[in-house]
Amino acid sequence: MAIKPKFAHFVLMTHRMAEMRDWYCTVLDAHVVYENEALCFVTFDEEHHRLALLSAPGGGFAERPPNSVGLMHTAYTFPNLEALLERYAMLRERGIEPRVPIQHGVTTSLYYRDPDGQFVEMQIDNFASAEEANAYMRGPEFAADPIGPVYDPALMLQAFRDGVPPTTLATRAWALAGPPQPHAMELFAQP
Repeated sequence: MAIKPKFAHFVLMTHRMAEMRDWYCTVLDAHVVYENEALCFVTFDEEHHRLALLSAPGGGFAERPPNSVGLMHTAYTFPNLEALLERYAMLRERGIEPRVPIQHGVTTSLYYRDPDGQFVEMQIDNFASAEEANAYMRGPEFAADPIGPVYDPALMLQAFRDGVPPTTLATRAWALAGPPQPHAMELFAQP
């Protein structure tokens, strides 16, 4: 059997070192392991660093135009809907709102935009196993709309607090029953 690699970290080039450091530490509930004027290493788990920020002296990196090709997003999984909604509420209290909340079907996701414009997905898996998720992704609902509908996370949080079961909230049927929303790709394309 071939040895499989394990994800270690990602590195972002930035001109906004302090702003990016603070944003990622807040969003990921992370902490700085090491920092100088050009590098910042951040972690939130057992890995020595999951994210590094790199700043070139004298602004040596060119700014990426909005909606250019490159990294679309990184994603972080929470154990359940309650944990995802707790993070949503904590970030909202700190003025950080999701740009694109999507009910993918396979996941319930909240996409945030960092200060440099990359997206960060906070998600839960809606299926107990990869086999169940893969079967869903091969099914008709996913084939009809592989991205999924946008939903209102504030309504989801309120419904959760009102006792609506997570198994109901983590469905496309619940997302589609809410107020009309723009298509997710329209929201991703906004600068």
